[in-house]
Amino acid sequence: MTTRLPRIAFVSAAALLCALALGACGGGAKQPTAHGDSEGAYVQAGPLIYQVQLSRELNPFDIEDHEYLQGLSAGATETAPDELLFGVWLRVQNATDQVHPAASEFAIVDTLGNRYDPIPLPASNPTAYTPRDVATDNGQPLSPNPESVAGSGPIQGSMLLFKLNTSVYSNRPLELEITPPEGGEPSTVDLDL
Repeated sequence: MTTRLPRIAFVSAAALLCALALGACGGGAKQPTAHGDSEGAYVQAGPLIYQVQLSRELNPFDIEDHEYLQGLSAGATETAPDELLFGVWLRVQNATDQVHPAASEFAIVDTLGNRYDPIPLPASNPTAYTPRDVATDNGQPLSPNPESVAGSGPIQGSMLLFKLNTSVYSNRPLELEITPPEGGEPSTVDLDL
């Protein structure tokens, strides 16, 4: 009888540790919200889930960055001394059982309320974000398609391009606004800059 008690205590302790470990691994996963405090957060805008994969300043003279600007005229990539080009790469996921259109209205807003709209990228640019219907999780629930250039590249996202004033460095954090296609309040993500 006395040897049984330590065994029961050991089994109970082991079960408790396993439950705590499992809870720490997956049970604490965050649900999408309307505001992401950082890139990588899952943000719900309408029925779809958006994730900023990366954001950064672009240099049109850099070989990699030149590829992201493919199809734009030289004038579109020219910047004044107080301007910079800024890319935001997104993924869109549909976790519902219906097809939904992805957002087509975005803006970057600084702490002073200055708004910046994306520069349209040509459809021939394989990394450009293009609003499209995103299928259900039975079809192709991700945009960009993981088999595409944008989806299989190192960033695994489609790019929105912005021309920002260099004053944004003093007016951080920047927020990306994602307006749902059906309207309503935009969801936001704080961007790294």
